[in-house]
Amino acid sequence: MNLIDAPLVERRRVSRDMWVLGFKAAAIAADVTAGQFVNLGLGRGFMLRRPFSVYRVVDDRVEVILKAVGTGTAAMLELREGDRVSCLGPLGHGFDFGRGGKTVALVSGGLGVAPMPLAARDARVAGMQVTWVHGARSQDELCDESDGDSVVLATDDGSKGFAGSAVAAAPDVDMVLACGPNRMLAAVAARWPDAQVAVETYMGCGTGVCLGCAVPLTRGGYDRACTEGPVYRAADIDWAALPSHLHYATA
Repeated sequence: MNLIDAPLVERRRVSRDMWVLGFKAAAIAADVTAGQFVNLGLGRGFMLRRPFSVYRVVDDRVEVILKAVGTGTAAMLELREGDRVSCLGPLGHGFDFGRGGKTVALVSGGLGVAPMPLAARDARVAGMQVTWVHGARSQDELCDESDGDSVVLATDDGSKGFAGSAVAAAPDVDMVLACGPNRMLAAVAARWPDAQVAVETYMGCGTGVCLGCAVPLTRGGYDRACTEGPVYRAADIDWAALPSHLHYATA
Protein backbone atom coordinates (compact mmCIF):
# COMPACT_ATOMS: atom_id res chain seq x y z
CA MET A 1 0.00 0.00 0.00
CA ASN A 2 1.34 3.42 -1.02
CA LEU A 3 0.34 6.98 -0.17
CA ILE A 4 1.15 9.32 -3.06
CA ASP A 5 0.64 13.00 -3.73
CA ALA A 6 -0.57 12.35 -7.26
CA PRO A 7 -0.96 15.03 -9.97
CA LEU A 8 -3.72 14.82 -12.55
CA VAL A 9 -2.13 14.23 -15.96
CA GLU A 10 -5.10 13.33 -18.18
CA ARG A 11 -8.88 13.59 -18.44
CA ARG A 12 -11.20 12.34 -21.16
CA ARG A 13 -14.91 11.70 -21.66
CA VAL A 14 -15.96 8.10 -22.41
CA SER A 15 -19.76 8.46 -22.44
CA ARG A 16 -22.35 11.17 -21.99
CA ASP A 17 -21.71 11.53 -18.25
CA MET A 18 -18.62 9.39 -17.58
CA TRP A 19 -15.05 10.65 -17.44
CA VAL A 20 -11.64 9.05 -17.00
CA LEU A 21 -9.06 10.84 -14.86
CA GLY A 22 -5.42 9.76 -14.96
CA PHE A 23 -3.03 10.42 -12.07
CA LYS A 24 0.74 9.96 -11.98
CA ALA A 25 1.27 7.30 -9.31
CA ALA A 26 4.09 5.01 -10.41
CA ALA A 27 4.30 2.86 -7.27
CA ILE A 28 0.58 2.05 -7.43
CA ALA A 29 0.66 1.47 -11.18
CA ALA A 30 3.41 -1.09 -10.71
CA ASP A 31 1.54 -3.14 -8.09
CA VAL A 32 -2.20 -2.96 -8.82
CA THR A 33 -4.19 -5.94 -10.07
CA ALA A 34 -7.68 -6.10 -11.55
CA GLY A 35 -10.44 -5.46 -9.02
CA GLN A 36 -8.31 -3.48 -6.58
CA PHE A 37 -9.06 0.16 -5.86
CA VAL A 38 -7.51 3.45 -4.78
CA ASN A 39 -8.85 5.82 -2.14
CA LEU A 40 -8.53 9.45 -3.24
CA GLY A 41 -8.41 12.38 -0.84
CA LEU A 42 -9.33 15.81 -2.16
CA GLY A 43 -8.69 17.92 0.92
CA ARG A 44 -10.34 21.33 0.49
CA GLY A 45 -13.03 20.57 3.06
CA PHE A 46 -13.68 16.93 2.08
CA MET A 47 -13.06 14.88 5.22
CA LEU A 48 -13.52 11.42 3.67
CA ARG A 49 -11.61 9.87 0.80
CA ARG A 50 -13.46 8.55 -2.23
CA PRO A 51 -12.84 4.95 -3.42
CA PHE A 52 -12.44 4.17 -7.11
CA SER A 53 -11.65 0.94 -8.90
CA VAL A 54 -8.46 1.25 -10.92
CA TYR A 55 -9.66 1.47 -14.51
CA ARG A 56 -6.45 1.32 -16.53
CA VAL A 57 -2.70 1.51 -15.95
CA VAL A 58 -0.58 3.23 -18.60
CA ASP A 59 3.14 3.39 -17.75
CA ASP A 60 3.25 5.33 -14.43
CA ARG A 61 -0.34 6.57 -14.73
CA VAL A 62 -3.31 5.17 -12.80
CA GLU A 63 -6.75 5.88 -14.25
CA VAL A 64 -10.15 5.96 -12.58
CA ILE A 65 -13.59 6.36 -14.14
CA LEU A 66 -16.43 8.35 -12.62
CA LYS A 67 -19.43 10.57 -13.12
CA ALA A 68 -20.75 13.33 -10.90
CA VAL A 69 -23.20 11.70 -8.48
CA GLY A 70 -22.40 13.75 -5.37
CA THR A 71 -20.27 16.63 -4.11
CA GLY A 72 -17.09 14.56 -3.99
CA THR A 73 -17.23 13.26 -7.56
CA ALA A 74 -18.39 16.68 -8.80
CA ALA A 75 -15.27 18.19 -7.20
CA MET A 76 -13.14 15.49 -8.82
CA LEU A 77 -14.43 16.51 -12.23
CA GLU A 78 -13.43 20.11 -11.54
CA LEU A 79 -9.76 19.11 -11.24
CA ARG A 80 -7.42 20.39 -13.93
CA GLU A 81 -4.09 19.07 -15.16
CA GLY A 82 -1.47 19.49 -12.47
CA ASP A 83 -3.97 19.51 -9.59
CA ARG A 84 -3.06 16.94 -6.94
CA VAL A 85 -4.94 14.39 -4.89
CA SER A 86 -3.81 12.16 -2.03
CA CYS A 87 -3.84 8.67 -3.56
CA LEU A 88 -3.84 5.61 -1.26
CA GLY A 89 -3.49 2.18 -2.82
CA PRO A 90 -3.67 -0.35 -4.21
CA LEU A 91 -6.32 -1.57 -1.76
CA GLY A 92 -8.49 -4.66 -1.41
CA HIS A 93 -8.42 -8.10 -2.99
CA GLY A 94 -8.97 -8.32 -6.74
CA PHE A 95 -10.09 -11.00 -9.16
CA ASP A 96 -8.51 -14.46 -9.01
CA PHE A 97 -7.37 -15.77 -12.40
CA GLY A 98 -5.79 -18.92 -11.00
CA ARG A 99 -8.93 -21.04 -11.12
CA GLY A 100 -8.30 -22.43 -14.59
CA GLY A 101 -10.42 -22.26 -17.71
CA LYS A 102 -9.87 -20.88 -21.18
CA THR A 103 -12.71 -18.38 -21.56
CA VAL A 104 -13.89 -15.49 -19.39
CA ALA A 105 -16.80 -13.06 -19.64
CA LEU A 106 -16.44 -9.59 -18.16
CA VAL A 107 -19.99 -8.49 -17.36
CA SER A 108 -20.35 -4.79 -16.52
CA GLY A 109 -23.28 -2.46 -16.05
CA GLY A 110 -22.96 1.31 -16.14
CA LEU A 111 -20.04 2.42 -13.98
CA GLY A 112 -19.37 -1.25 -13.29
CA VAL A 113 -17.06 -0.95 -16.28
CA ALA A 114 -14.52 0.42 -13.77
CA PRO A 115 -12.37 -2.69 -13.07
CA MET A 116 -12.79 -4.33 -16.47
CA PRO A 117 -9.89 -2.98 -18.57
CA LEU A 118 -7.45 -4.31 -15.97
CA ALA A 119 -9.44 -7.54 -15.81
CA ALA A 120 -9.07 -7.92 -19.58
CA ARG A 121 -5.33 -7.32 -19.23
CA ASP A 122 -4.86 -9.84 -16.44
CA ALA A 123 -7.09 -12.44 -18.11
CA ARG A 124 -5.00 -12.27 -21.27
CA VAL A 125 -1.83 -12.70 -19.22
CA ALA A 126 -3.46 -15.84 -17.79
CA GLY A 127 -4.02 -17.10 -21.35
CA MET A 128 -7.79 -16.64 -21.42
CA GLN A 129 -10.06 -15.54 -24.27
CA VAL A 130 -11.99 -12.45 -23.19
CA THR A 131 -15.62 -11.62 -23.98
CA TRP A 132 -16.63 -8.23 -22.63
CA VAL A 133 -20.37 -7.73 -22.13
CA HIS A 134 -21.21 -4.14 -21.22
CA GLY A 135 -24.68 -2.79 -20.56
CA ALA A 136 -26.32 0.54 -19.81
CA ARG A 137 -29.76 2.07 -19.86
CA SER A 138 -29.27 3.64 -23.30
CA GLN A 139 -26.70 4.03 -26.07
CA ASP A 140 -25.37 7.38 -24.86
CA GLU A 141 -24.59 5.90 -21.43
CA LEU A 142 -22.42 3.09 -22.80
CA CYS A 143 -18.68 3.42 -22.16
CA ASP A 144 -16.98 3.61 -25.55
CA GLU A 145 -13.74 1.94 -24.39
CA SER A 146 -14.91 -1.67 -24.01
CA ASP A 147 -12.01 -3.98 -24.84
CA GLY A 148 -12.18 -7.73 -25.43
CA ASP A 149 -11.43 -10.41 -27.98
CA SER A 150 -15.16 -10.02 -28.57
CA VAL A 151 -17.45 -7.26 -27.28
CA VAL A 152 -21.20 -7.51 -26.66
CA LEU A 153 -23.14 -4.32 -25.92
CA ALA A 154 -26.57 -4.27 -24.28
CA THR A 155 -29.05 -1.48 -23.60
CA ASP A 156 -32.21 -1.56 -21.56
CA ASP A 157 -34.06 0.51 -24.16
CA GLY A 158 -32.69 -1.41 -27.16
CA SER A 159 -31.01 1.69 -28.63
CA LYS A 160 -27.80 -0.26 -29.31
CA GLY A 161 -26.84 -3.92 -29.34
CA PHE A 162 -28.77 -6.49 -27.33
CA ALA A 163 -32.13 -5.25 -26.03
CA GLY A 164 -31.96 -6.11 -22.34
CA SER A 165 -29.47 -6.58 -19.57
CA ALA A 166 -25.78 -7.43 -19.79
CA VAL A 167 -26.49 -10.54 -17.69
CA ALA A 168 -29.01 -11.80 -20.24
CA ALA A 169 -26.66 -10.98 -23.12
CA ALA A 170 -23.65 -12.81 -21.70
CA PRO A 171 -22.56 -16.19 -23.09
CA ASP A 172 -21.75 -19.24 -21.00
CA VAL A 173 -17.99 -19.38 -20.38
CA ASP A 174 -15.50 -20.95 -17.99
CA MET A 175 -15.29 -17.89 -15.71
CA VAL A 176 -17.49 -14.84 -15.12
CA LEU A 177 -16.30 -11.57 -13.58
CA ALA A 178 -18.91 -8.90 -12.92
CA CYS A 179 -19.28 -5.37 -11.59
CA GLY A 180 -22.27 -3.06 -11.61
CA PRO A 181 -25.37 -2.14 -9.59
CA ASN A 182 -26.20 -4.58 -6.83
CA ARG A 183 -29.45 -5.62 -8.50
CA MET A 184 -27.39 -6.66 -11.54
CA LEU A 185 -24.94 -8.59 -9.38
CA ALA A 186 -27.84 -10.38 -7.69
CA ALA A 187 -28.90 -11.54 -11.17
CA VAL A 188 -25.32 -12.66 -11.81
CA ALA A 189 -25.41 -14.70 -8.60
CA ALA A 190 -28.65 -16.36 -9.69
CA ARG A 191 -27.22 -17.37 -13.08
CA TRP A 192 -23.59 -18.03 -12.10
CA PRO A 193 -23.23 -18.65 -8.34
CA ASP A 194 -19.46 -19.09 -8.68
CA ALA A 195 -18.93 -15.81 -10.56
CA GLN A 196 -16.54 -13.30 -9.04
CA VAL A 197 -18.21 -9.95 -8.38
CA ALA A 198 -16.89 -6.57 -7.26
CA VAL A 199 -19.46 -5.46 -4.71
CA GLU A 200 -21.02 -2.05 -4.19
CA THR A 201 -21.07 -0.36 -0.83
CA TYR A 202 -20.12 2.89 0.87
CA MET A 203 -16.57 3.22 2.17
CA GLY A 204 -14.93 5.59 4.61
CA CYS A 205 -11.32 4.78 5.41
CA GLY A 206 -10.70 2.04 2.83
CA THR A 207 -8.38 0.19 5.23
CA GLY A 208 -10.76 -1.81 7.43
CA VAL A 209 -10.90 0.53 10.41
CA CYS A 210 -14.20 2.41 10.12
CA LEU A 211 -16.44 -0.61 9.31
CA GLY A 212 -18.49 1.57 6.96
CA CYS A 213 -18.29 -0.94 4.10
CA ALA A 214 -19.86 -3.95 5.82
CA VAL A 215 -21.10 -6.58 3.36
CA PRO A 216 -23.74 -9.09 4.58
CA LEU A 217 -22.88 -12.73 3.89
CA THR A 218 -25.23 -15.63 3.18
CA ARG A 219 -23.45 -17.72 5.83
CA GLY A 220 -24.18 -15.00 8.40
CA GLY A 221 -22.17 -12.06 9.65
CA TYR A 222 -20.38 -9.41 7.66
CA ASP A 223 -17.15 -8.80 5.78
CA ARG A 224 -15.36 -5.52 5.13
CA ALA A 225 -15.44 -4.83 1.39
CA CYS A 226 -12.29 -2.74 1.57
CA THR A 227 -10.11 -5.50 3.02
CA GLU A 228 -11.75 -8.93 2.56
CA GLY A 229 -13.24 -7.71 -0.74
CA PRO A 230 -14.26 -5.90 -2.83
CA VAL A 231 -14.28 -9.07 -4.98
CA TYR A 232 -16.41 -11.98 -3.71
CA ARG A 233 -17.95 -15.21 -4.93
CA ALA A 234 -21.39 -14.10 -6.09
CA ALA A 235 -23.39 -16.63 -4.07
CA ASP A 236 -21.61 -15.67 -0.83
CA ILE A 237 -23.28 -12.22 -0.67
CA ASP A 238 -26.73 -11.66 0.85
CA TRP A 239 -27.94 -9.43 -1.98
CA ALA A 240 -31.36 -8.81 -0.44
CA ALA A 241 -29.68 -7.02 2.46
CA LEU A 242 -27.73 -4.60 0.24
CA PRO A 243 -29.12 -1.41 -1.34
CA SER A 244 -29.77 -1.96 -5.03
CA HIS A 245 -28.37 1.27 -6.46
CA LEU A 246 -24.92 1.86 -4.96
CA HIS A 247 -21.52 1.58 -6.60
CA TYR A 248 -18.43 1.78 -4.42
CA ALA A 249 -16.46 3.51 -7.17
CA THR A 250 -18.81 6.50 -7.47
CA ALA A 251 -19.43 7.92 -4.00
